[in-house]
Amino acid sequence: MDLNKTNSGNRVHIGFFGRVNAGKSSLINAFANREISIVSDQPGTTTDPVYKSIELKNLGPSLLMDTAGLVDQTNLGVVRTKRTKEVLEKTDLAIIVVAGADLDVEKDLIKSLKDTPRIIAINKIDILSTDEIQKIKSELPGETIVEVSAKEKTSIDKLLDEILKFAPKSDDQLFENMVEEKDLVFLVVPQDIAAPKNRLILPQVQALRELLDRNCISLMIKLEEFETALRLVNKKPDLIVADSSVFLQVYEKKPANVRLTSFSVLFAKLKGDIDEYVKGARAFKNINSNSRILIAESCAHAPTEEDIGRVKIPNMIRKKFGDEIIIDNTSGPVLPENLETYDLIIQCGGCMQNKKSIQGRIKKAQEKNIPITNYGIAIAYFMGILDKITY
Repeated sequence: MDLNKTNSGNRVHIGFFGRVNAGKSSLINAFANREISIVSDQPGTTTDPVYKSIELKNLGPSLLMDTAGLVDQTNLGVVRTKRTKEVLEKTDLAIIVVAGADLDVEKDLIKSLKDTPRIIAINKIDILSTDEIQKIKSELPGETIVEVSAKEKTSIDKLLDEILKFAPKSDDQLFENMVEEKDLVFLVVPQDIAAPKNRLILPQVQALRELLDRNCISLMIKLEEFETALRLVNKKPDLIVADSSVFLQVYEKKPANVRLTSFSVLFAKLKGDIDEYVKGARAFKNINSNSRILIAESCAHAPTEEDIGRVKIPNMIRKKFGDEIIIDNTSGPVLPENLETYDLIIQCGGCMQNKKSIQGRIKKAQEKNIPITNYGIAIAYFMGILDKITY
């Protein structure tokens, strides 16, 4: 990970959507003033979504997302449309690109976005007639509309002005209401086979950076040095943040009345729904050897023999409920479609996904009445310390 770059999960996700050949790729290229997506008159040129990180003035770190065209009649159209809909689920701000007066598809798209902020970009004003433009406007009352020409790069600045009016709903932080200036915080980071060589993982980096910004005194240590560090400092730490895999060991060694949490729990609070996760963990009381559990990572990585989601948590579950219990693993930002076949979902902290995406996953589970929890919360439950940690 480049420590000088903001990861995609902390960027404002701006998606460009519309029909095939509406000019989405041309518009996103004109907007970014660089070639991000391939442009062609051939329908279906954009296949998989294309992502580009960018800094947008007052909006800050953002992620532009170009999608395949809707109403794609090519052989791969169904797959492309499905992937476009997956992008919708993590979109903070949608740019709907319109290039004609037939708006049935665009109206359906607006309905699917529900509460997602959006801007209608009427593209190709260099060839659309005045009557066509007025008809589009009359068909979309109450929508924010900008008239542009990606080809001529006309009014791209106006589109930017409208985008910059968008403000994220919150600027939550990992340690909100948890630490104060000059607090001493221990970060316990195990260096086992699952730890990446020569670097820290994103949750550790983000936690350390925020503590520095809050003017806290931070001490990052391995589990083996935990007791030594306690003896060396002249005061008890105000907060201990541990990797979930060593939750119990740290809890057993920490001084009384010192608050304890984990990196996964912090991200559960930051991006997910901590109350829903705790409720989901308590659903373990309804699990038995005939149950089926889904362990859902939100990004893909090469698993190791000590992988927390593919080895450690499954081992905890099987130890309690037996080897007959079915445990499935999935990775990627989208949950599988057969959620109703599971009795419980355990998902990761989602450090690489944005808040919209993680909360969308929670909502899907709620709609199907499937309990959902988080790695750190589930581990705390199995270790018998869920009621003793800070979140």
